[in-house]
Amino acid sequence: MDLALTGHRALITGSHRGTGEVIARRLAEEGASVVVHGFAQAAADAVAATIPGALAVAGDLVSDQGAAAVWQAANAAGPVDILVNNYGTSDRGDFETTPAEAWHAMYEHNVLSATRLISLALPALRSAPWGRIINLGTAGTQRPGAGNPHYYAAKGALVTLTESLARDLAGTAIRVNLVSPGIIHTPEVETWMRQTAAREGWGEDWTIIERQAVATRFPNAAGRFARREEIADLVCFLASHRADYIHGQNLFIDGGST
Repeated sequence: MDLALTGHRALITGSHRGTGEVIARRLAEEGASVVVHGFAQAAADAVAATIPGALAVAGDLVSDQGAAAVWQAANAAGPVDILVNNYGTSDRGDFETTPAEAWHAMYEHNVLSATRLISLALPALRSAPWGRIINLGTAGTQRPGAGNPHYYAAKGALVTLTESLARDLAGTAIRVNLVSPGIIHTPEVETWMRQTAAREGWGEDWTIIERQAVATRFPNAAGRFARREEIADLVCFLASHRADYIHGQNLFIDGGST
């Protein structure tokens, strides 16, 4: 399927590593010009150097000045018409001991980092013939765990933010959607699950570990974790002209766990 992304320019926040990096690579493979973002220039440069034609930008999205610098640099070589708000962070916490400052930080990193760029992008996108805003959330907002409530609360705000923005953009050529993955197979998750496997006596075979983890901790109909490439493929489709009738949606990619 030709997604016809040639001629479009995408900024993917937090694409210096992890799922964001895979999204950037997939968008480039589909023909888009990509802007790789990191909080440090060296990290963004390292990834951009491996993606043909990619531009690297750096800046702290947890400040107005940093976000403005990122947006300006991203548009230096041409207007960005695809904004992928991938960046976000998680942290351990609970209701009894997590201080208010940690709740504020989760909101800054997971919500305001996106809204800053959305505010910067909208004037140009409203006057452009076409545009996409894709936010990255989590399936955990549908069934949040007891732990890390400040993280789920912040990610939950992205759900209502996306719907509100979609209503604001009604009648325009801009489409906005939220992608909510279940647990993703990342190096960090694999390390965590291997540590769990050692405690639980599941052995060292990753196939068995993943199966046990799904059965006991992350139940879903697919019987496995999501792959980063699968998340990226969904983002690419939503970024394309073929998704022009998909707007204001919270799309779960979680193997059927919800």
